[in-house]
Amino acid sequence: MAYRYTSNPSEAEDVAQDALLRAWRRRSTLRDANRRKEWLATIVRNEAFRLHARVRPDPVAEIEAKEGVEDERIVSTVERADLHAALEGLDERDRLLLRLRYNEDLTQQAIARRLGLPDGTVKVRLHRLRHKLRRVMTEVAQPGASARPRQARR
Repeated sequence: MAYRYTSNPSEAEDVAQDALLRAWRRRSTLRDANRRKEWLATIVRNEAFRLHARVRPDPVAEIEAKEGVEDERIVSTVERADLHAALEGLDERDRLLLRLRYNEDLTQQAIARRLGLPDGTVKVRLHRLRHKLRRVMTEVAQPGASARPRQARR
């Protein structure tokens, strides 16, 4: 009987088990012992309806979400490798400036004091370095598609 409502053997087993459990717990509500089959059939029907009313997760969405996380990790790893390659392309003076700012988390003023440079010089150099890294990362992500023609540097 449960299979008629579900058309799925696994779901039919669940419905039958839930119906028998509910019938056992509610056996005191059976008024007429001669109508036991009808009473049980009603419980099975109601359990089948309950099963279909439950919100069931979409297994495809769960799989895609899990695969998406793995894809994000791979992309993140590739981006980090590209960033490290771009950093290796910088001269030692520029790498030191970036290391002080981002690894040691120093302010521009603290970097200027440590290197003996004016605050404005540190600020401009950091700005130019970030712009240069952004441009290199864009070129790596989209080969052959630079944002704009390169301008001559002073």
